[in-house]
Amino acid sequence: MAFEGLTEKLQNVFKGLKSRGKLSESDVKEAMREVRMALLEADVNFAVARDFVKKITEKAVGEAVLNSLTPGQQVIKIVNEELVALMGSTHSKLTVSSKPPSVYMLCGLQGAGKTTMCAKLGGYLRKQGKKPLLVACDIYRPAAIDQLKVVGKQLDITVFDRGTQSPVLTAQEAIKYAQSYLYDTVILDTAGRLHIDEALMNELVEIKSQVRPTEILLTVDAMTGQDAVNVAQSFNEKLGIDGVILTKLDGDARGGAAMSVKAVTGKPIKFSGIGEKLNDIEPFHPDRMASRILGMGDVLSLIEKAQENFDEKEGEKLVNRLKQNKFDLQDFLDQFKQMRKMGSMKDILKSLPAIPGMDTQKLSQAEIDEKRIDRIEAIILSMTKKERKNPDLLNASRRKRIAAGSGTSVQEVNQLIRQFEQTKTMMKRFSMFNKKGHGRFPKF
Repeated sequence: MAFEGLTEKLQNVFKGLKSRGKLSESDVKEAMREVRMALLEADVNFAVARDFVKKITEKAVGEAVLNSLTPGQQVIKIVNEELVALMGSTHSKLTVSSKPPSVYMLCGLQGAGKTTMCAKLGGYLRKQGKKPLLVACDIYRPAAIDQLKVVGKQLDITVFDRGTQSPVLTAQEAIKYAQSYLYDTVILDTAGRLHIDEALMNELVEIKSQVRPTEILLTVDAMTGQDAVNVAQSFNEKLGIDGVILTKLDGDARGGAAMSVKAVTGKPIKFSGIGEKLNDIEPFHPDRMASRILGMGDVLSLIEKAQENFDEKEGEKLVNRLKQNKFDLQDFLDQFKQMRKMGSMKDILKSLPAIPGMDTQKLSQAEIDEKRIDRIEAIILSMTKKERKNPDLLNASRRKRIAAGSGTSVQEVNQLIRQFEQTKTMMKRFSMFNKKGHGRFPKF
């Protein structure tokens, strides 16, 4: 995941600051030198890193900070505030046209994931109640139109194409089509190049002048680090972009692009791609990203994922089954499947904030066996319906049969049963906790 190296280095710096009862000006400046080195190693733009550290140092060496009861925490607070400001202060939403359709023109270099991001953005906007239309304007890259059709079909979103005719004409016809068939959102997948050239820019400028998009969104690959910032700067100078979408932020990128692009271009990051699936897109929140970078977790995004993936009616049904003592192994499996929709366990742990007395950094870096859920599913599916409904039936011979049928061991079956009983007890207590809600799960 991006920022892992930076997060670890920053946490080590902060640990040193917090361990001292009082800080001197030289302590702060030494710590800031380490922060600056960590930023440069994370591929943050040199000028951005220099100015960022300078601002923090000026605020942190003030008398109020150095003479406070917790100077280390005060410095961390300043770093967090400056980090949020560096990445844009607040979440920048898409502009919506007063007269439909809103037209979003996606541009960028080849290999940045632009075509897939068009579909992801369409899927995201549909969840917001929009009716999107994807438009194939990349007539140069082999199979680009077919790729857009494939991802569009997977999300059941209409794709408008006119083969290899002029992309400008295709974009114009697509907007007329959207107006006729009441599509309120048009997403243009424009052509990319391996590098920025005059032909590419001329075509994009012509589309912009003829179509007048509501917003021009540049798709950049976070894995390219500082190059992503240079690309954003070039596109902004020649085309005038309105925002940036960072792709592959889930990879092992050092994260410098996310921290530099706003400062260099003045344009906000609007979305980030966080995985390969078509629903792996999330709005970019500078404050939440700052919390992740500083190892403070991102509970709000975790809650939003939970709300998106958990069915409230199913939750009510589950509570009733718990109250009636009917929670069984099938329910147990269903809960694992729901949790899996939120992402890997490692990503979920990274979203949790620091807990006093617990090394959450070590916990989030622990090797987690993601295939364990597959084995749990195999074990439960190897049981009969009767056994799933009544785990008390699972004697030694039945457990041996289930282990053989699921390709696991008897010890793993026993472990699953123990885990089920512990979960059942915990969930029953949790469901009864909120007496005001008459046993309902608390709403976020």
